[in-house]
Amino acid sequence: MTASLLLEQLALTANGPLERAMSADPRLYRDEAVAERETDAIFRQDWLCPGLAAEIPNPGDYITFSIAGDPIFTIRDKAGEIKTFSNVCRHRMMQLLEGKGCTSRVVCPYHAWTYDLSGQLIGAGHMERTEGFDKKSICLPEIRTEIWNGWIYVTLNPDAPSVADSLAPLHDVVERYGMEHYVPVVHEEHVWNTNWKLLTENFMEGYHLPVAHKATVGAWFPVEKTVFPDDVHDAFTYQTFQKVGNATYGHAHPNNERLEGDWRITSVLPTVFPTHMYVLAPDHLWYLSLRPKGVGQVDVRFGVAIAPEVDADLGYADERQAWIDDLVTFFEHVNTEDRQVVEGIFAGSAASQAAPGPLSWLEREIHDFQKYLSRRLGDGT
Repeated sequence: MTASLLLEQLALTANGPLERAMSADPRLYRDEAVAERETDAIFRQDWLCPGLAAEIPNPGDYITFSIAGDPIFTIRDKAGEIKTFSNVCRHRMMQLLEGKGCTSRVVCPYHAWTYDLSGQLIGAGHMERTEGFDKKSICLPEIRTEIWNGWIYVTLNPDAPSVADSLAPLHDVVERYGMEHYVPVVHEEHVWNTNWKLLTENFMEGYHLPVAHKATVGAWFPVEKTVFPDDVHDAFTYQTFQKVGNATYGHAHPNNERLEGDWRITSVLPTVFPTHMYVLAPDHLWYLSLRPKGVGQVDVRFGVAIAPEVDADLGYADERQAWIDDLVTFFEHVNTEDRQVVEGIFAGSAASQAAPGPLSWLEREIHDFQKYLSRRLGDGT
């Protein structure tokens, strides 16, 4: 089946009601032409999330990332502002930084061309014989960056609507948590053997929680408490759910003065299209940010942060670290459960008998995601 026909099928279910919605044709997750269209129409157009601003709190702190295969780095400059630049030297195209860290200058590991924290070239040895060479005329290309409720967002699209405008209705839901003050405690990188859309769909639906996560979060998840927004939004979707009384995580700390009533046991699960998703709970948040590696692999950025009053109550360093280790181990277990599922679905999608199935009401957000994909990719015509 051609990419055009796959997208026509996607448009049919996306434009219909949830009560008649089906999952996507399994070939949509494996088609190379669809993946190429996603690169141009989604990943080079929309906002992606490298992580939390609080993960780079000091001048010179940076994290590396990529947009549609283009390497970038996000850094806090001397004035405390967060900026993003191409991670490619202007001399011979060497990548400048790796991973995350802190630096007073960005030095190319190939020929030591050196840039300040604003991307300006300030050092380039043995260039005095090069006619017309002027350091002041050379800067790293800057990538559009916005900070929203503590999250960093970047895009290659100069015409993309601002994050604040696109996510304004979501702001009204999450701002009560004060997540921009949550304290990061872990930042990890993984590669999963699946298609990025399968991983996104899995994260956003709670239908699988009591089954696939019965050993972890599934035991705390009363499905009847799941609530979806009344409206469908272009840039995001979300659900809210409550944690039952015996949940280890997900309840507001006694010192939390921001949340009242049921909000003290309520978590919000947003997916900001295309690939930023997180669980925002009264006591913690954890997130995934995805970047496709072809049709069958995904770079997964995983992070956890805790509410400031939880962090303040953890006591001495050893006690604090032991609590954090337990928290991170728990959510790594959750990730392992999800990885087994989404890698299994991708393997199953290659079967000759694989076919779309009907969606549950608990998979409402998958239908929202289908609408987003269809808007961005078109109907194949």
